[in-house]
Amino acid sequence: MNDKQELLRHFLAALAYRTQKALRDAPEEFGAFRAAPKLRTPHELVAHMDSVLGYAITFFVGGGYRVSPRPSFEEEVARFHRTLAELARHVAKEKDWKRITPERLLQGPLADAMSHAGQLAMLRRLAGDPVPPEDFIYAEIDPANLGPDQPLPARPDADWPERP
Repeated sequence: MNDKQELLRHFLAALAYRTQKALRDAPEEFGAFRAAPKLRTPHELVAHMDSVLGYAITFFVGGGYRVSPRPSFEEEVARFHRTLAELARHVAKEKDWKRITPERLLQGPLADAMSHAGQLAMLRRLAGDPVPPEDFIYAEIDPANLGPDQPLPARPDADWPERP
């Protein structure tokens, strides 16, 4: 694996970490929270994140990626993590990069998915249950851990003026 592949795999692990940070300890009803008409719920947002990552996989395997939304938020989150892990496997083993470059993969679907992880955190705040802050530089990001069981913050911020 080259440096670009290692960086992309680290980015995917950061996506797993930040997504779970936004979802950890969320109220049970959070998946259905709709902040305003025509805005995606967290459930719909995670389904879209999965779709974006599935689209990225098509650059490695061809074809298309169309899946039906999962009936429960928990199932949707689990599928997102499976798709994330599958994409990481393709990134790690790719040799030719004929259909997409690492840079375009990062600037397109990966950046899109990361922005949606931030939207999940913002929706938590709008739902009245903000995500505790932390210094992400020290987060324990591990490219081997792309599942939902992410570590707790290594350096949570002690100062949290908007604590509920």
